[in-house]
Amino acid sequence: MSGGPSLKRWLLASLVLNIFLACGIAGGVWRWWMVERAGGPVGSVQPRGLRYAADDMSAEQKKAFRTGLRDARREAAVPIQAARDGRQEVLRLLAAPEMDRAAVTAALARVREADTAARARVEGSVVEFAAGLSAGDRQKLASGLARRSAMGGPIPASATPASPKP
Repeated sequence: MSGGPSLKRWLLASLVLNIFLACGIAGGVWRWWMVERAGGPVGSVQPRGLRYAADDMSAEQKKAFRTGLRDARREAAVPIQAARDGRQEVLRLLAAPEMDRAAVTAALARVREADTAARARVEGSVVEFAAGLSAGDRQKLASGLARRSAMGGPIPASATPASPKP
């Protein structure tokens, strides 16, 4: 059997294909193993939002926190709707053939005022909830707020309790 150039090319192509397949299978097995070991998808993203800030707390505290947020949002329904309407007005004014700068500025001021009122109600409910917690639970809430809300960032060292020295 003579090994011409054609046979060598086919063997080389087969070798490359087999290496590619072996690496693909190995990568899939590694990913599956990492998912199983980590207990979730590789690179999974934690849910974001204020309602997830109490996830490290007990079930009843989570429920109370979410109920308080829901009630605060219901109370803030009028300012939230006013802010939405104001944003639509700003877009309409910006899209007009002749832009009225004073009207756009006034509409933005109304949107800002409505947003501030809605935010104050929601933040007030968080403070009210936190006021009834122990220091340890407030620490858990602060940690959850830092990870999962717009407050973000690490908790300042001055806010964390000092650990006793041995």
